[in-house]
Amino acid sequence: MTRPTPATPPYPRSARRLALAAAAAAAFAAAPVHADTGKLLLTGGVSSVEGTAGGGLTPWAVIGGPATEGEIGVTAHASRAVTQDYGLSTWGAAIGLHDRVELSLARQNLDTGITGVGLGLPGLRLEQDILGAKWRVAGDAVLDTDRLMPQIAVGVQHKMLHSSGLDGTLATLGAKRSGTDVYVSATKLFLAQSLLVNGTLRATRANQNGLLGFGATLGGADNRYRLQPELSVAYLLRKDLAVGAEYRSMSNRLQRAGQAAGLGDGLRADDWKDIFIAWAPSKHLSLTLAYVDLGRIVPATTSGRRQSGVYLSVQAAF
Repeated sequence: MTRPTPATPPYPRSARRLALAAAAAAAFAAAPVHADTGKLLLTGGVSSVEGTAGGGLTPWAVIGGPATEGEIGVTAHASRAVTQDYGLSTWGAAIGLHDRVELSLARQNLDTGITGVGLGLPGLRLEQDILGAKWRVAGDAVLDTDRLMPQIAVGVQHKMLHSSGLDGTLATLGAKRSGTDVYVSATKLFLAQSLLVNGTLRATRANQNGLLGFGATLGGADNRYRLQPELSVAYLLRKDLAVGAEYRSMSNRLQRAGQAAGLGDGLRADDWKDIFIAWAPSKHLSLTLAYVDLGRIVPATTSGRRQSGVYLSVQAAF
């Protein structure tokens, strides 16, 4: 998330990667296997910051892309989020198989900006790769609109944090650099009311989505999995335009490890929230704009400032 202060020029490396994401989208467009019919607009969700289909912050039970049963669909996305002190770029792609299985790959790049200077690591960047798989096990969000039965999916995300100047700190805290999340999502579309509701329950050891490692042992903290609830609500203003809000709870286990390291509450984590608007001018393109509130992220280096700002994502689908 690019901080508004101090201002920084664009980074060529990030620009190249965003260009690669756009090139991937163009390549997918030329692929011979893609959906020509497809779902109702926006009922496949958008690409989340982890690459899976859903809202911007949390996965839904839907399978991404326009493909329905008997079809194969592909999506590619690039996003950027900006807060007071951080900048997060995400890009990736996903493939939906017969509206039953989704496979995804995403790269996250967190620019720590001035907070890296506070850690003695100017220019610190944290990069994470996320491999995801999702399987729809029951229900159909569109076909079951006249029943209470939601669409249900189970998913797994394996996250790998790249080596950085933060490795020594994570090792001291007892945090690992890779971990796997498992989740179950239920999505219910009330078509007559133009309303979509999703609930996700995630088993995770990730700290700040994995960007600060996984688990911790210092000071009696633990590496056990914890269940974290997530919630999304979206209202369709018209068939190509939706507004909504999301909530995602975050594990706060690093706070205890930070206290043992003499940082007080300097590693405290807060829950994530957003208010978004999504527009799909066609089944091949969607744009998402959101106000995000990520709470405090490493408040020891940010004077306890809450990290709120703007999120923009572009998704191409074929």
